[in-house]
Parts: sequence; C-alpha cells; structure tokens
Amino acid sequence: RNLVKKYCPKRSPKDEEPRFTSCIAFFNILNELNDYAGQREVVAEEMGHRVYGELMRYSHDLKTERKMHLQEGRKAQQYLDMCWKQMDNSKKKFERECREAEKAQQSYERLDNDTNATKADVEKAKQQLNLRTHMADENKNEYAAQLQNFNGEQHKHYYIVIPQIYKQLQEMDERRTIKLSECYKGFADSERKVIPIISKCLEGMILAAKSVDEHRDSQLVIDCFKSGFEPPGDFPFEDYSQNIYRTISDGTISTPKQEGMRIDTKTTVGKAKGKLWLFGKKPKPQSPPLTPTSLYTSSTPNGSQYPIFSIEPVHYCMSDIKTGKPRIPSFRSLKRGYFCLQGPALEDFSHLPPEQRRKKLQQRIDELNRELQKETDQKDALIKMKDVYEKNPQMGDPSSLQPKLTETMSNMDRLRMEIHKNEAWLSEVEGKVAARSDRRHSSDINHLVTQGRESPEGSYTDDANQEVRGPPQQHAHPNEFDDEFEDDDPLPAIGHCKAIYPFDGHNEGTLAMKEGEILYIIEEDKGDGWTRARRHNGEEGYVPTSYIDVTLEKNSKGA
Repeated sequence: RNLVKKYCPKRSPKDEEPRFTSCIAFFNILNELNDYAGQREVVAEEMGHRVYGELMRYSHDLKTERKMHLQEGRKAQQYLDMCWKQMDNSKKKFERECREAEKAQQSYERLDNDTNATKADVEKAKQQLNLRTHMADENKNEYAAQLQNFNGEQHKHYYIVIPQIYKQLQEMDERRTIKLSECYKGFADSERKVIPIISKCLEGMILAAKSVDEHRDSQLVIDCFKSGFEPPGDFPFEDYSQNIYRTISDGTISTPKQEGMRIDTKTTVGKAKGKLWLFGKKPKPQSPPLTPTSLYTSSTPNGSQYPIFSIEPVHYCMSDIKTGKPRIPSFRSLKRGYFCLQGPALEDFSHLPPEQRRKKLQQRIDELNRELQKETDQKDALIKMKDVYEKNPQMGDPSSLQPKLTETMSNMDRLRMEIHKNEAWLSEVEGKVAARSDRRHSSDINHLVTQGRESPEGSYTDDANQEVRGPPQQHAHPNEFDDEFEDDDPLPAIGHCKAIYPFDGHNEGTLAMKEGEILYIIEEDKGDGWTRARRHNGEEGYVPTSYIDVTLEKNSKGA
C-alpha cells in the first residue's frame, strides 16, 4: 500500500491526465495492486490473530514449562553431587585414619622390640594403637554407609529422576510440534480464502498489460511534439567553373558571380558547435543574410517572376527551441522538458511551433465555446425566471434579476470577442501551413523543370534573369521569416566552475570532465541537477551540479 500511495498520481487537472496507454495500464495495475494489498492485509490480520498471536502465547507457556523442567533436572544433579561429596569425604577420612593406625602399629612394634624402652612407653604406644584402630573402624563403617547411600541415589538419579524429566520435555516438544502443525494449517486456510480475489486482481493486471498499444503511444508523442516546420531545402549548386575562360557562343552568356550564394561552411559548423539535438551534435546550416544578392528570381514560361530563397526557413524552429534542454534525462521529466522547450507563454501562443500553436488555439476555442454555451444557458434560465416573476409578482421581483442578466450578457460578449480573436489567430496559422504546402509543391515542380532544362555540361539561355541558376527552393514573402536569419552566436559565459570530481559523460548531451578542470558556465542549474558548461575549445554540454564548484560573475562577458 505504501508503494501504491507513493507512485499513484495525485488528482491533477483534466489536461494533465495520462493519455499514453502504457501509463493508463500502469495506473490500472496500481489499482489492482491496491486491491491485492487489501487482500494481503486480510491475510496479515488473520495471521496476526490466529497464527502469530497464538504462537506467541503458546511460546511463552512453553518457555515457562521448559524452565521448570530444567530447574528440576538441575536440582536432581545438585543432590547427586552432594551425595558424592559426602561419600568422597568419608572415603578420604577412612583412608587417613587407616594410615594413622598403621603408623601407631609400627611405633608400638618398634618400642616392644626395643630392650631399652620402658614399660610405660610400650603401654602408651599400645593405647595409641588401640585408639587409632578404633577410629579407623568407625570411619570404615561411615564410608560404607555413605557409599551405599550414594550408589542408591545415583541409581535413582539415572534410572528414575532424569528419565522422568526427559519424558516431560519430550511431551512438551510434541505438544509444540502439534501446535505448529495447527498454525501451518491456519496459515494455509487464510491464504486459501483470498485466492479467488487475488486471482481476479492478477487477471486485471494481465488485461491492463494487454491494453498497451505502442502505435497509439507513438502517435500521441508525434501529435504532442509535432512542430509543423518543414525540413531544410537543398543546398544550391555553386558553379566555380564560371571563372574559367571559355568561348561564349551566340546562345549563351556568362553567368555573373553570385557572392550571396556562398555559405562559409567553417563558420556554419563553428557556430553550430555545441548545439545538441536528439542524435548528438549536428552542424546546423545557417541561412545567409537576406540581401539583394541572396534573393533570386525565377522566371515562369509566361514571363512572370517570383522570389525564391536559397535556404529552407527552418531557422525559426531551431532558434525557438535552442533555449530548451538538448536531452531529457528521464521519463519522469519528459513533461517538464516539454514545457521548458516552449519558453514563456504568450496569449496567441506565438512562441510555439505552428502545429502546436494550432492545437493550443483549437483547444482554447473549444473551451471558450463551452463557457459561452454555459453563459447562454444561464441567460435563457434568467430570462425564463424573469418572465415567471413578471407573471407572478408574489414569487419574486423581476428587477432583481437584471444585474445578473447584464453580467451574463457582458460575459457572453467578452467570450465572443475572445473566440473571434482566437479564430483569427487560428486562421492565420492554418493559412501559413497551407502556404507552406503550396510552396513545397511548387518547389518540387520547379526542381523537376530545372533539371530538365540543364544538360550535363551546363547550358545557358539568352535571358539574363534565367542565367542565374539556383537550387529548387521555396518562394515566400520576406517578412514571413524575418526571425529565421538571426545570428546564432554562442551563449555568453556567466561564470566559471572547477570540477571537484571526474565525470565520464557517456550519455548524449553531457560533457566529460576531469578533476580540477576549469570550465565556463553558460547556463545555470534550473532545478534538475544539471549545469550547462563549455570548454576552452568551444565544446558544450551538461555536467552534474554536485560535481562542480560554481563561481558566477556579476559583470560577465562572452567567452
């Protein structure tokens, strides 16, 4: 339940509800897992009451009984040890008295055989011998009695007392085993009761897993991130052979050199260095400034001319999303990265690509129409209520509804104005998209016509306007793409940092660094734990903020 509570999403607005089938399936699995956890709680309660609680009580009783039996065994052993000590003491005393009696006998025999000994010494030695002999006999009898008593107690201890204690311990352990068997059975019964509900939960999880549609998810991602911009057009052919002296025939004239057509590849790659996209670093072609030399005209068979551009206008798209993060570290931050790409929100959504802008405007128009419908229904209800009040004055005052009716009418006018304004923006976006499609179609036709007119060696017409040969390009009004030709200079450094730890930078969009290396800071950490940095050689990428020591400068200039 803790895992479900942790990963189950909170109540969110309707537009933030999960739409991917994989996410919906995951949330359904979480719900099933929550029910599964409820059944596990039932099992846990049953186990706690019938198994765990009963085992704890019975274990306490067994410990008390076992302690009593072991205490009886210790007492029996202590009594047997006491009998053995008494027997051993009597034995040692008997042994000592026997040795004293032997010494007294030897002393008496020595004095009795000595002719120089007096009769009094002999009598004294005889009396000592009799005394020691008497004491030895008494100790002998006491030792025999203690030995007989010890043998009896030892027999009783090993044949009666100890077997009885072991028998009681055995019976106690057998009762414990029976109790365990009953608890095992109770555990199995508690599990068996919840198996049907758990099976339904697992079936729900399987159905949720089968509901995942990868094609639908892919289409949702495409619809969410589709920009509406067109891929860049073909590069123009730069004819360097025009400087070679050749014979000018009657039907051909020399083509003037077009400086505006030349694109500095080194400058282009240098400017694009460090610019990241999904597949790593990509040199981005830069459009030349819109000058009279870069704007060419192409003639049609009827003699009309129209302007064409040398580069496909996708620079607006690239410059619009260049402030966003080049890669998204995880699926959890996918949504956050998408909003980061959008930049600051504007009322007409002009900061978004055309396709996304069209979708946002359409959503807003639908919401405004729903609100307008609500206000219309409210106005109708107020009018009906006013009519009822006018026919039946006792039910209410009709003039009391006039302020609310005026407010409702004002809201309706405001909503109509908003709808009209958004529909105008939507028509503008849809018109631009249609114009792009027309230009692309006409560009394809011009491309085929141009290829059909030129020979492998390169022929030239008499018309000077037709002499300027350009690639199959699109024509559009210059004001449509003013923002496409802005200078894409590298971001200025706002400080510097020193690497505290080494970082490998294997992932795309990251920058490898060594410990102690000094880097320029060109973008601060936005709360996701990554800082954008640049090396001295111009290589850019993201590094972990916790791996570096950042020093920001107040009046920093470009690197």
